[in-house]
Amino acid sequence: MKVKLGTVPEYPVRELMIRARDECEPVLRDVVDNLPGPLRHMAGYHFGWWERDGAVSSARSGKWLRPALVFAAAAACGGAQHGTVHAAAAVELFHNFTVIHDDVMDHDHIRRGRATVWRVWGVDNAMLLGDALHALAGWKLAAGFPSAVAADAVARLGSTAVEVCIGQYEDTAFETRSDISEAEYVRMATGKTGALLGCACALGALSAGGDGVTVSAMDGFGRELGLAFQFVDDVIGIWGDPEVTGKPAGSDLTRRKHTLPVVTALASNTDAAADLMKLYRSTEPMSPEDIARASALLEAAGGKREAMRQARLRVSAAVRALPDRAEADGLRALALFAADREW
Repeated sequence: MKVKLGTVPEYPVRELMIRARDECEPVLRDVVDNLPGPLRHMAGYHFGWWERDGAVSSARSGKWLRPALVFAAAAACGGAQHGTVHAAAAVELFHNFTVIHDDVMDHDHIRRGRATVWRVWGVDNAMLLGDALHALAGWKLAAGFPSAVAADAVARLGSTAVEVCIGQYEDTAFETRSDISEAEYVRMATGKTGALLGCACALGALSAGGDGVTVSAMDGFGRELGLAFQFVDDVIGIWGDPEVTGKPAGSDLTRRKHTLPVVTALASNTDAAADLMKLYRSTEPMSPEDIARASALLEAAGGKREAMRQARLRVSAAVRALPDRAEADGLRALALFAADREW
């Protein structure tokens, strides 16, 4: 499935993410190598560096979008400084803490084409690894950031953790409800996804010496981008190609998750919405035939179309939030890339 929102500006977007990976990975490896043995082993597996038996792996890693946003925000505010790579590494550690915990809570068996940490080492060990990565994110930020803004940076990461937890709580609670409004969904997605992307951009601005107004604007950009990212992710979670996403087809439908296409489709007051509601209220496990039918009903009720329309609106809002004088070509390109992707 190819999602198209527009033409990405002439800017090396993938190179920006590869550069972010190349800058951050040595820092992450150093941090992970200093973990106690079992945690080190699980972390290296999760990051795709080695297999469960310790053999070197060629598994694909994540998108590196969040570290790329840190570097791009710093560039927009005058250029990367000493603390920028530490901020980027901290954001990636934090992101992976949330990913590991999300896999447990969502009962996901596959991540990036491989068994999730909890499926290999159990729920308890996966939760402990996530906790360790969360702690390391704050430590890396405090240790590597300029002292004048370190307290602000750590406070931002801490408040982001609370927002993410509330967003995840609401996302989980939605699975037991059938009356979720679009406004409720947007609020949840702002916490679950938008808060960390906003934090990444704000930390990048802080590392480059951005003033309070600029840092706030970068946070706003990231939050709007986070919503666009989540809405496209919702579409990919239903219609994405497993060979590209690394997850089973229709994985969100299997769990009857109320993602944006579902929320908007159920509110459409159409025959397709009524039939979709019956499928979602059933207590029987979703069969492959049910998943295919739910997918077709979602399209018929306009859920896919509306989710992509909302993603476009959020990309536009993100770009409008950027400071006028910022050298923000990288951020603009990342915004369009995040919403014009297959994985």
